[in-house]
Amino acid sequence: MSADPTQVLAFETDCHIFEGCGFPGPGLHSFLFEPLWGNPDGIYFNKVMLLALLGTVIIVGFFWAAFRKPQIVPGKLQMVAEAGYDFVRRGIVYETIGRKEGEKYVPLMVSIFFFVWMMNLWSIIPLAQFPVTSIIAYPMGLAAIVYVLWMSLTFKRHGFIGGFKNLTGYDKSLGPILPMVMVIEFFSNVLVRPFTHAVRLFANMFAGHTLLLLFTIASWYLLNGIGVAYAGVSFVMVIVMTAFELFIQAVQAYVFVLLACSFIQGALAEHH
Repeated sequence: MSADPTQVLAFETDCHIFEGCGFPGPGLHSFLFEPLWGNPDGIYFNKVMLLALLGTVIIVGFFWAAFRKPQIVPGKLQMVAEAGYDFVRRGIVYETIGRKEGEKYVPLMVSIFFFVWMMNLWSIIPLAQFPVTSIIAYPMGLAAIVYVLWMSLTFKRHGFIGGFKNLTGYDKSLGPILPMVMVIEFFSNVLVRPFTHAVRLFANMFAGHTLLLLFTIASWYLLNGIGVAYAGVSFVMVIVMTAFELFIQAVQAYVFVLLACSFIQGALAEHH
């Protein structure tokens, strides 16, 4: 077994069932990586940061290659890029914010969608095999961008008093329960919604990666004696979970952008 407990992977252990060693199950240590360079107690650069950087380069490079010389009759690369861009524009932004108001936010939402999707996809790409969004700092950073935009638009569109009413769901027709509703809406919009926006993405990718690790390590650990039969079942689960993760990765990118658009729509709406 690897001497470094923060780097436990299935192929790094010679431990199998019936050999007197325990199952090296995944845990929080599976999400920790030694710095590639730098001081772990100060400034450093690790595998997760490298994947985030590479993912950004891949996305920028893909769209640059697709649109650097756009054609009236698009080639294959341009056609794929246009399909992806149009999916976010029409399927999410226009449907949530509307065409007139939403057009100016399309580039940002397309960028966020493909960044989140790429960060999720690293989970099933050989050698990488780690979803960047399972480190909560990345979803929190993206959610913070959306939050700042949401708050800025709210007060820019409605002014301070109008923005406050927008965030608190102010409605005189509620009568005596209005103060309670305003308090609940304020905490929901200002504190809870941005938090859940980030945690929803983080939790799904964290759980998915943990399950993939669990079945992958189990497949190797059970590969001994009668345990081979169980190892086969575990390996089938690895394949099933990988396919399921492909679906979840795309869904989480979609949901993250959909929620971001719903926040912006709420900021622009005349009545909350």
